[in-house]
Amino acid sequence: MGIQIGLTGWGDHPSLYSDQTKPEDKLASYASHFPVVEVDTAFYAIQPIKHYQKWLSQTPDRFSFVIKAFQQLTGHDRETRTVQEAKDLVKRYEESIQPVVEAGQVNALLFQFPPWFDVRKEHIKKLRLLKEWLEPYPVALEFRNRTWFDPPYKEQTLTFMRDHQWIHTICDEPQAGEGSVPLIAEPTHPSKTLIRFHGRNLHGWNKNGRKDWRKVRFLYRYNEQELSEWKDRILVLEKKTPQITALFNNNSGGDAAENAKQFQELLNINYTDLNPRQMDLFQF
Repeated sequence: MGIQIGLTGWGDHPSLYSDQTKPEDKLASYASHFPVVEVDTAFYAIQPIKHYQKWLSQTPDRFSFVIKAFQQLTGHDRETRTVQEAKDLVKRYEESIQPVVEAGQVNALLFQFPPWFDVRKEHIKKLRLLKEWLEPYPVALEFRNRTWFDPPYKEQTLTFMRDHQWIHTICDEPQAGEGSVPLIAEPTHPSKTLIRFHGRNLHGWNKNGRKDWRKVRFLYRYNEQELSEWKDRILVLEKKTPQITALFNNNSGGDAAENAKQFQELLNINYTDLNPRQMDLFQF
């Protein structure tokens, strides 16, 4: 599998599509550029099975999906649930993704926890249960609270992830207090590592009373030096973990697709088995 580079979602990358591309055709067009995508809509609602069936029909056989966990599973809704209620919710989520599972095109199930999910016993228990319930699947873990990597807990966190075979989601993001995590370039799964590039917009990361916070949070364009540093880091990681997936999420200003292409060129990667590219009559 090697290094798979893609984006978080496929709908908001105008540089990849012609003006005539219909919304329902964007994934097929996206899959002519990249071999993997993050299904971010799965965070907002458990998707109907028919959606996954449609997405599979629009992508090549070797294309893969990083499917985000539903927000109620990660506690973003701040609701309290019994263990049985949580287990039932996991079952609904699991049933919804079965077309992708059966096709062998699950890259990872991404559990991104909210900024208030800090290191404490009840949260560790939740992680144990989730991994137990989703044991057959490659499950990735992304923290948004830096206490997990504070000096007293960092090695314990990484050991816990290795022991339970959580895929470490390594984050490149602003260092903006407790609601952000440091860059810890350590794999924890025997075969997979996930990297998510959120940009480095320090002033836009936290809400700070701004109404347009969500629009500007990921407003950032990586420069060549920053991507070159990541090239070196990836080449080191590649010796420790055979499958690396890198997803660019810095798309508030439409920069993710171009940064991903830049990164692909820096790593001298040329993907095959993509969808055929639509021919532009003015390109020769």
